Amino acid sequence: MIKKCLFPVAGYGTRFLPATKSMPKEMLPVVNKPLVQYGVEEAIEAGLTEIGLVTGRGKRAIADHFDVSYELEHQIAGTSKEEFLSSIRDVMHKATFSMTRQQEMRGLGDAILNGRRLIGDEPFGVVLSDDLCLNSGEGDGVLSQMVQLYKQFRCSIVAIQEVPEDQISKFGVIAGEKLKDGIFQVTDMVEKPPVEEAPSNLAIIGRYILTPDIFEIIENTPPGKNGEIQLTDALLTQAKAGCVLGYKFKGTRFDCGSVDGFVEATNFVYNNIYKG
Repeated sequence: MIKKCLFPVAGYGTRFLPATKSMPKEMLPVVNKPLVQYGVEEAIEAGLTEIGLVTGRGKRAIADHFDVSYELEHQIAGTSKEEFLSSIRDVMHKATFSMTRQQEMRGLGDAILNGRRLIGDEPFGVVLSDDLCLNSGEGDGVLSQMVQLYKQFRCSIVAIQEVPEDQISKFGVIAGEKLKDGIFQVTDMVEKPPVEEAPSNLAIIGRYILTPDIFEIIENTPPGKNGEIQLTDALLTQAKAGCVLGYKFKGTRFDCGSVDGFVEATNFVYNNIYKG
């Protein structure tokens, strides 16, 4: 039912300057694989093989990563180094890629709206590459879990996790009615509230399943926090008109938009996946 996944990848990555002055933050490698590839692999696992990239200026490296590199591949053809290309070749074989540009950085909601021409009138996933989500053991990835939930409820879904009080102001935060273990019907959403104004400690992280009516809602959503078009505001409108679920996913999330989280993710992947 869901075939498409949108990747908003137009941000500047200022927390990683000067490294991101000329390199997209989504291409920062966690050991030997860029962040955006981890996200695309998660989408493919969930059956979302039509990948839409909402890019910006200076982001050509992302498109090039998911394309053939003739000179490189010719030079290492037939050598032991060729095996290092196996994972990206597998991704390119299983998925198709399309892209559009977000000309101004006007918030996540605006980035999603820019992707409308790539999605059309159908439900879709959204992955924020900054959030690296790894499933434990042989379990399904976060998007796979959410797709299964969508098949049951047929409404927008946001991935959530409990966060400590000193982190709440960095996230969109929900309040909701518990339907069953780990599943909440959202009744309120606030973008990056002060801790004393947060409706709960359940924070939205960078995985979404969205129904296509979200595009029209975003079009009619005024600028919110920091003067940006906030996806959180549009989702709250959708929740009040129908149903939006919050889902406490199974797995481990790393905030690779921060230096500390990126280093933590690198150490985890190196010790638990790469060396294994």
